[in-house]
Amino acid sequence: MIKQTEQVLYTAHTHTTGGRDGSGRSSDGAIDVKLSTPGSGRPGSNPEQLFGIGYSACFIGAMQLAGARLGIKLPADAAIDAAVSLGKTDGGASYLLSVKLTVILPGLDDARKHQLVEAAHQTCPYSHATRGNVDVEFEIV
Repeated sequence: MIKQTEQVLYTAHTHTTGGRDGSGRSSDGAIDVKLSTPGSGRPGSNPEQLFGIGYSACFIGAMQLAGARLGIKLPADAAIDAAVSLGKTDGGASYLLSVKLTVILPGLDDARKHQLVEAAHQTCPYSHATRGNVDVEFEIV
C-alpha cells in the first residue's frame, strides 16, 4: 500500500529536454545543468550523479533529525560518499539502479553510528522511495 502525503512541505519544479544528452534546469534557476550519457566523455552530469548527491544530502538531513531525537550530536564533518550504479537485468531487457552509501561519522562510536544510520534510513524520503525497488547498501566508517 502506498502512503499518501498528508502535508506538502515543498515541491521542486524542473524542466528537462534531450534525455541523457540534453539539459535540465530548476524553475528557480538554482540548477541549470548540461546532461551527458555516463562514460561518454562529453561534458555534463548524468542522472546517477544527481541522484547520488540528492540521496546523500537528504540522508545527512535525516541523520541530523535522528540525532536530535536520540540525543546524539551529528559530527560537523559528517559526510556521505555515494556510489550509484546503473545496470541491466532481465537478460538486458531492462535497467536498474543500485546504491552504496558510505556514511562517514568521525568521532562517534560504532553503536551510535549504526543507531543514527538505521534511524535515518527509516525516515529519509529517498530511503522510502528506494525501499523494495533499489538495492541500497551501507558502509559505515
